Amino acid sequence: MMEDVFTFADKLGPLKVIHVNEPSIGLKAVLVVDNVAKGPSIGGMRMATDVSTEECLRLARAMTFKNAAAGLPHGGGKIVIYGDPKMPRAEKERLLRGLAQALRNEESYIFAPDMGTDEECMAWIRDEVGRVVGLPREVGGIPLDEIGATGWGLTNAVEVALEYCNFELEGARLVVQGFGAVGKNVSRFLTEKGAILVAVADSAGAIHNPAGLDVDRLLALKNAGSSVIDYEDAEKLDRDAVIDVECDIWIPAARPDVVNEENVHRLNTRLVVEGANIPFTHGAEKYLHEKGVLCIPDFIANAGGVICAAMEYHGASEAAALQAIKEKLRRNTKQVLEASRREQILPREASMELALQRISRAMSFRRYSLFSTADGWI
Repeated sequence: MMEDVFTFADKLGPLKVIHVNEPSIGLKAVLVVDNVAKGPSIGGMRMATDVSTEECLRLARAMTFKNAAAGLPHGGGKIVIYGDPKMPRAEKERLLRGLAQALRNEESYIFAPDMGTDEECMAWIRDEVGRVVGLPREVGGIPLDEIGATGWGLTNAVEVALEYCNFELEGARLVVQGFGAVGKNVSRFLTEKGAILVAVADSAGAIHNPAGLDVDRLLALKNAGSSVIDYEDAEKLDRDAVIDVECDIWIPAARPDVVNEENVHRLNTRLVVEGANIPFTHGAEKYLHEKGVLCIPDFIANAGGVICAAMEYHGASEAAALQAIKEKLRRNTKQVLEASRREQILPREASMELALQRISRAMSFRRYSLFSTADGWI
């Protein structure tokens, strides 16, 4: 396990990797605090049966880049929890309260929600340690999923990206892979602006209707605990077949590495905006770039959630958070795409340059700085 950690180590981090094991309650989790040069790390708690230390390391690094690119006074971190997110509520509460207590002294990390956890889970963490964001409105939080913070940010990234494409949002065919908190909200926002949702997938399968899917009906199904495959008036597909649906905008909003070198050739789209964290491999993004398909990287496009969380932590209002998301996402997307065009590099490379410049400046102020222009990072 230690060899795996050191494989990922570089001049940015990780600062620390903590494995939590409490057999008496069935708790097994990993915390990665990647970098705190800009401030205490923020990153979500992800629960799934197939998470890993490697996934946590990669996601924590993505959060370091995301928080830096967004100009937040926070570094990157992440927690993965081994377990079924659909477990009984009492069992889930017991695990998360136990985890909060195990990490109560780790002040370099601020708890936040991610896949498999939500505002209610954050309320349990708050009750234990108080160092948390993404809280329910009833306890003073800005509920990220309720207001659709990440989806709102993605929508703004899409609108800016379309300035670099040869089609309009009105009438654009949209495919969303993953219809959870992020996928539901970005579908709602974009269809309200004229896009046509033609295909969507969740963990149970996918559906396709070239004439368009009714987002309100899909939301009603999901809110009732059903899957998108219970939707009528659509062709039912295997979950992974959503990659093959022809469209104008393709948004991944689920797990890492869903598009890779093995299946990227199946994508038939003109614009990809990454709603999930690390959903594409670098090779897949390079392939799309060479084919003329614009791909907006995850830590630029999906930063709306963490921007909202950070602003909540510092006492901002919901309205101020939504306005900050709009301004930051539009500015950063444009800056990245201008640099990509000017320097003839991938948008991800331009994004990393942006983030690394901001991280290097922050690290230069630290007592033990290993980060300098002589290292070739800038």
